Amino acid sequence: MSKTLAIGPFNDAERAALSDEFSPVFLAKPDELAGLTDDQRAAATAVAYKGHHAFGAAQMDLLPNVGIVANFGVGYDAIDVHAAAARSIKVTNTPDVLNDDVADLAVAMLLMQCREMEQASAWARSGNWKSKGEYRLNRKASGGTVGIVGLGRIGREIADRLAAFKMDIHYFARSEKTTPGWQYHGDPVSLARAVDFLVIALVGGKDTENFVSAEVIEALGPRGVVVNISRGSTVDEAALLDALENGKIAGAGLDVFLNEPAIDDRFYKLDNVVIQPHQGSGTVETRAAMAKLQRDNIAAHHAGKALLTPVN
Repeated sequence: MSKTLAIGPFNDAERAALSDEFSPVFLAKPDELAGLTDDQRAAATAVAYKGHHAFGAAQMDLLPNVGIVANFGVGYDAIDVHAAAARSIKVTNTPDVLNDDVADLAVAMLLMQCREMEQASAWARSGNWKSKGEYRLNRKASGGTVGIVGLGRIGREIADRLAAFKMDIHYFARSEKTTPGWQYHGDPVSLARAVDFLVIALVGGKDTENFVSAEVIEALGPRGVVVNISRGSTVDEAALLDALENGKIAGAGLDVFLNEPAIDDRFYKLDNVVIQPHQGSGTVETRAAMAKLQRDNIAAHHAGKALLTPVN
């Protein structure tokens, strides 16, 4: 029987690579664990996990011999790490290999929002450029002031890119970082009050729910722009929608939402929001690197070697 379970929406290439290395049992969702036989569950010592369905104590208790849950993605908020630790189960993720793609998309959304690239493209494609003339003037991005909420691996990559756009960099983190003179803020309200653009690069989970609160959004002001490439849960989404609809902030660039992909219909009615379908790491190269790092962690576990990217 297989020592590895692969749970989640793995694509064909990922399934083939997992099959070549581990011959796993594939399941679409965690709730399918109950359909396995007792012997299949007892044989499993590793889980390759992908997706946003909760994987917690109830699922772990069905797998008495599992020693690792290897997550596909840097964010692991779907996995109950405390429950895993209590059961001597290691959790791993796939950091670093996706930093560039996620940072690139954050910058792209900021530029799209300022330069109204979707609307300008539609203007040209519709024939308005020819019949009505030039598209309206929009907003300069270079030289602005940007605040990064969470100066971790991805936040740092975003800040480095925006520094090249001659932006004044401010940031919030749990502690002050070594930077090229960037301005540290000890709370997100102070940060939002000081900047034009607020880029959210926090980890997901209970500790960061609604971290960008209504108060933070209000402090950003009517020319403020929110860019979120973290998790939908990190922002008070109701407050964000109210602010966007009522002109309390200028706009947003969002790759993540609550209840995605069934996001709030109010977003679709707003022309001051750039909407992306949670595709921050969505390139062929990066997804392949994430899948390999996931497999390498599982292989290390099976071989009794040190894990490459342990979370706990």
